[in-house]
Amino acid sequence: MDNISEHITYNEAIRSDTAKKFGIKNIPDDSQLHRMRLLAENVFEPIRNYFKVPIFISSFFRSAEINKKIKGAKSSQHILGEAIDLDADIFGGVTNREIFNYIKDNLEFDQLIDELIDDNGTGGWVHVSYKKDGNRKEILKAYKDSKGIMKYKKINNI
Repeated sequence: MDNISEHITYNEAIRSDTAKKFGIKNIPDDSQLHRMRLLAENVFEPIRNYFKVPIFISSFFRSAEINKKIKGAKSSQHILGEAIDLDADIFGGVTNREIFNYIKDNLEFDQLIDELIDDNGTGGWVHVSYKKDGNRKEILKAYKDSKGIMKYKKINNI
């Protein structure tokens, strides 16, 4: 299979520990693959080319079965191939906060989420989604409530 983009291999885009653990296939159809390529070209590659460092992809495509197994949102854009989670902490050279701010200030996106990034700009990860048409530019911040349940607060639409 061809790469998704210059810096994302097909295997990297469909990698899932949950799929391996439970023997679940995580194979996108042509429509999902097309959306993955759009996201890679319009979001990931500009980030990668700007910072000029490798950026770890913690989650990209998820089949509906995998998404259900990990208790992901029923409307998760990962299922459509429209969302990617990035974690700069893995390879270093740039922080999750820098990636978040670069996307916010420079790129078209549907949804951008600060997923528990700490005050130092590290920890957590950056969730970003992209659609061919109708991107909302919605910005959210994840936090855990008093019971440890992940919640989301809208920061701003720019």
